[in-house]
Amino acid sequence: MSTTTTKWAIDPTHSEVSFKVKHLVISTVTGYFRKFEGSAESTSDDFSGAKVSFTADVDSIDTNQADRDGHLKSDDFFNAGEYPKLSFSGVVKGDKLKGDLTIREVTKAVELDVDFGGVAGDPYGNTKAGFEIEGKISRKDFNLKWNAVTEAGSVVVSDAVRIILSVQLVKQ
Repeated sequence: MSTTTTKWAIDPTHSEVSFKVKHLVISTVTGYFRKFEGSAESTSDDFSGAKVSFTADVDSIDTNQADRDGHLKSDDFFNAGEYPKLSFSGVVKGDKLKGDLTIREVTKAVELDVDFGGVAGDPYGNTKAGFEIEGKISRKDFNLKWNAVTEAGSVVVSDAVRIILSVQLVKQ
């Protein structure tokens, strides 16, 4: 019996890639990657065992504050000039997405929570699949090490970064 592989691609107009990090320990800053692409190959209707790949354009980072965005693109953080993309490659296992995240040419194993929203047809005849994906990483694991300390001794930027993706795939 042969297994049919279905290919899917991220629909960027119906997807969002964001991150959240504590600032001064008292509040959270949210940022987005505005340019990204990704795909999945699945042999099952529930995406179990699906192979997933994803890249984001570091230069598209957007925290709604130009000076901060410029700092994040600098060598203190992502160094967009030398490392223009971050990437992920992994496999869906149950309600987890397990794989390798690469930032600044540093690759680490990560595990993200996956909430599969289901499959539906859109008004244009396309088949779509929806996912909410979330997890935490340590930014220092990826050489995003810049930090400062306030006069009161508080860290300016937390080490822990929440990754939140709302993804809609379109069947190819």
